[in-house]
Amino acid sequence: MAESSESAAPAWREVFGFEEPYDAQADAIESALRAGHSHGFLAMEGPCGTGKTMAALTAGATLVRDGDYERVLVVTPVKQQRRQFVSDLRRLNAGLDIPLPGVALVGKRDLCPYGREEVFPPDVSVQNRCEDLRENTADLVESDGSSDDRPVAQAAVSPKIDDVWWDPQVASDLAKAARSGGIGQQAVAGALSTAGIESPYRRTQPTAPEDIGGEDPPLYCPFEADWFARNKGSPIGFAAGENHVLTAEEYLPGAVERGTCPHRAMKVLTEAADVVIGNYNHLFDPASRPLIESILDERTFVIVDEAHRLEGRVRDLLSDRLGRQTIVQARNDCHQLLSRARQSQDHKREVRARLGDHDVPLDVVDQAQDFFDDLLGWLDDRVAEHLDAEVGRSWRTDKSVLPEHDLEVPLRDPETPEPDELTRWAERAGYDGGFWRQLDTVGLAVEETLEDLEISRTPVVAAAGAITRRWWEADHATAFREIELEHAPRDDQRIEGWRGTYTAGLTLFDCLPAEPLARIFDDVGGGILMSATLEPLDVFTRVAGLDALADGDDGDGQAEHGEGRPVLTRSYGLSFPPENRASWIVDATPFTARNRGDPASMDPLGSEWNPTRDEYAHVLRAIARNPGNVLIAMPNYREATWAGAYLDDIVEKPVLVDESSSNEATEELKRDFFGGEGKVLVTSTRGTLTEGVDYDGAKLRAAAVVGVPLVNIGSPRVRAVQRAYGDVFGEDHAFEYALTIPAVRRARQAIGRVIRGADEVGVRALVGARYTPDARHSVYGYLSPAEREEFVTMSPEFLPDQIDRFWAER
Repeated sequence: MAESSESAAPAWREVFGFEEPYDAQADAIESALRAGHSHGFLAMEGPCGTGKTMAALTAGATLVRDGDYERVLVVTPVKQQRRQFVSDLRRLNAGLDIPLPGVALVGKRDLCPYGREEVFPPDVSVQNRCEDLRENTADLVESDGSSDDRPVAQAAVSPKIDDVWWDPQVASDLAKAARSGGIGQQAVAGALSTAGIESPYRRTQPTAPEDIGGEDPPLYCPFEADWFARNKGSPIGFAAGENHVLTAEEYLPGAVERGTCPHRAMKVLTEAADVVIGNYNHLFDPASRPLIESILDERTFVIVDEAHRLEGRVRDLLSDRLGRQTIVQARNDCHQLLSRARQSQDHKREVRARLGDHDVPLDVVDQAQDFFDDLLGWLDDRVAEHLDAEVGRSWRTDKSVLPEHDLEVPLRDPETPEPDELTRWAERAGYDGGFWRQLDTVGLAVEETLEDLEISRTPVVAAAGAITRRWWEADHATAFREIELEHAPRDDQRIEGWRGTYTAGLTLFDCLPAEPLARIFDDVGGGILMSATLEPLDVFTRVAGLDALADGDDGDGQAEHGEGRPVLTRSYGLSFPPENRASWIVDATPFTARNRGDPASMDPLGSEWNPTRDEYAHVLRAIARNPGNVLIAMPNYREATWAGAYLDDIVEKPVLVDESSSNEATEELKRDFFGGEGKVLVTSTRGTLTEGVDYDGAKLRAAAVVGVPLVNIGSPRVRAVQRAYGDVFGEDHAFEYALTIPAVRRARQAIGRVIRGADEVGVRALVGARYTPDARHSVYGYLSPAEREEFVTMSPEFLPDQIDRFWAER
């Protein structure tokens, strides 16, 4: 049986990467070991300074060394955190006689040498082109069984292979044929270089030699061929990484230099590593999970970082969107194949034969074409009907009246789980469930036939068919269906009607990620879910699917582990000196839409303000006058614009106003904020500058969150989420679990930007009566126990003096 945490303590201290742990860090490690030994989970809140990364890695490494698990899988949505895990793992390994080999994952587009250097045709995605070349290469190296002498190229890391169906010699010949100085090669265009490294191959895409590819040889990938020549091994070993931890900085140039596919090398390393560091997509996105599918079993201990983002991120990953243009192209894919079949009897027989390999009759393809065409007409009519209801029919002649923002067109009442308008229309039109369920099979058959006959290079009908099948099969309580209109105006006068203003798509929105999360977590042996803001932990374990496992339910109503799996919770406070920070709740009138009015209708200088807005103007002015950089987070960008305009006129510091914009604009704004003398940065609490940004050192001296940053509760999608949560967690908890608690976590993330180190000094303020303990609709109970103990409530009129006193004492 597993050791107790007391007997395990000496073992983890041998692994721990520093001389002594913090008290909270030691407790976190022992709690994680207790959960891991019993194949359970630990949900842990620990603010900056807790040492969560090293604690989690120490626990995972100890479990691997003790033989409880074979590997640790880390997933985090933040690049900076992935770098931190790499750094801490290297530090941990530096103290071990036998280090734990580790690898950090990146996406295929970042690794494909041809894609990185834009060698592929511009109208083809790297993903699709890569898959085509992989298939061609596999066909070329497939062994006919005639050769018993199969030399294998050297591999630093070799996978376990039960069946070698390829010929390494043929693969080696293909790799050699693509070399930039290859004998007898045509059109040599110099070597392909990427990541500062020259590959052995010429830059142009190679075609297979006739003795291997026949009279009509296909294009292939020499990097893929070399991987087969090494019997699917990696030429890069873990010793190439600092302290046996590899990142793309090592395995990308190393694989390119040796002529092997970097992405294939990464996968080999993934299966051989003791610690794998990836992002959320690798574990939670069905499209990306195949990369690590082979290591998702009971021998894997998973660490989920930034777990406060789990619900929203997984909800997005599990949702589907079928764009209007994709529907058009899916229809055209079917039309192209049908046109070929109509050219002659021979062509018809050929098309039927190839479709027959998939058991798909030609007339079903005809029906699929009609469906996509009818679907297109239905979509256009439904959008026009919605716009007529929203702005009147004048938009048909004057597009300037169309709203300049994204729109949602719900296809059912968000609060009534029932079949949506599109599903009901399809049934009336004769497209029943049997037809919808075969659309993915039909799409795949059409796509492969188009490719085999070289009719189309970029078909999409298979993907469209997969989404439409899910549309039909998803239940109507946890999935919400709507039309999404993205505001994307175009100047092309040839585009008629609303399509020049909006990009339309059908959205199948996942409202309740708890059930799929429970299934994913049940596939692994145990783990840690951690963040600086998980409280209330009892709610988090419910919405993250962990409670279902504790009950022995994997989310499908079936208990994989019989007796259920233990779920532990831990919450820690800030470990930095409390005298370095002031933490206040400002008891101002609740800053709600009803109380504050519309900022666009009010004079920025205050001549038409109502009492609530006037009260908050004085609070904002006091906050802005903190020394150094000040971050003010408003409920939304419209309110940020108002606050910025007011402060720009009233304070002596430069005032920067964030808005919903590109990553480049956001990065430029951050550079302006961090450079020079103190400034005020006003943003939305729900924006990108309130979490995941490291305001270390003197970059930030004060942060204030104004109001509770609820999402637009009038959104049909949000109402559908609330209804789904009510069905599962109870009506009394629906608004709380789906909306209020995530909003408070966003507020806590924002104020958490201030104190990031033991020597940092700053002010944290939650502004609004709803943060007080006795207020109507109070959110005080959703703060952590440490925050409830530390934050002091005060009236707005005392704020300026308290700020002055705090800084005078520093």
